[in-house]
Amino acid sequence: MLLPKFDFDEPATVSEACEILAEFGAKAKVIAGGTDLTVNMKKKLLSPERLVSIARVPELQRVDASSTMLKLGPCVTIANIAESGEIGKRWGAICAGAKALGSPLVRNRATVGGNLGSARPAGDMPPSLMAYGARVVLTKKSGQRVVFLDNFFRGPGLTEIAPEEIMTEIQVDAPPPHAGAGYINLGLRSSCDCNIVNVASYLVLEGPGGPIKEARIVMGCVGPTQRRAVSAEKALIGKKPCEALFTRAGEAAMTDSTPIDDFRGSAAYKKEMVKVLTRRTLAAAFEEALKS
Repeated sequence: MLLPKFDFDEPATVSEACEILAEFGAKAKVIAGGTDLTVNMKKKLLSPERLVSIARVPELQRVDASSTMLKLGPCVTIANIAESGEIGKRWGAICAGAKALGSPLVRNRATVGGNLGSARPAGDMPPSLMAYGARVVLTKKSGQRVVFLDNFFRGPGLTEIAPEEIMTEIQVDAPPPHAGAGYINLGLRSSCDCNIVNVASYLVLEGPGGPIKEARIVMGCVGPTQRRAVSAEKALIGKKPCEALFTRAGEAAMTDSTPIDDFRGSAAYKKEMVKVLTRRTLAAAFEEALKS
């Protein structure tokens, strides 16, 4: 399939890119790796008049892991995240999400900003980033705003990004002591298909061994957007971590999920897998928290 005709811009700075988007608005689309956008254009699902490539803007390719915060440029590739020991030391679940995304060829091309901006309910990067409480910086000609990922996704393919805005940074606070996270995805074929279910969990303990002070559980593929398992999170707070507690949290997470039947699996099966993956990711988060 051929791409539809379009004009192409390759600005050297964020300011130049914002100028172009301010002029063309919804007629333009931002492109970085293009692993989702070009496929949708070939399928005639999208036909922008103009593509604005931000792949060569230096400041959008930076990784800054300080003692207090991780900052990712939206053009950082999934492969670079997956292979980063610096990120893996404190944000291991983000690396796990990156390693689970597609094949090596896809990871070498795909970007973290593109994976968020495509707003696919089965995306690998959103759950772990949301579990850590990540937020994105959206920039336009007249200024910036910061949006937490919990409020970023509106529906399949829909986000808070306005036509004249560019995602310019993803920010993730450094976890406190006695914190840990885990991410697991389930698919029909490893690296070759969309996820059936994916879950990320994050725990903060009051001290070694607990009790649990803070909990976040984020589920994918079980609704039109990634979803927090609020009932499961509440069931964890104030309790001492153990396998039985994680099992009960998994059962609570089932009630927070609203999957549908499709060719990848029934809604009942997906709910059951939510329970299993919630229990397993909580166990992984607890194990990491004990070491931190």
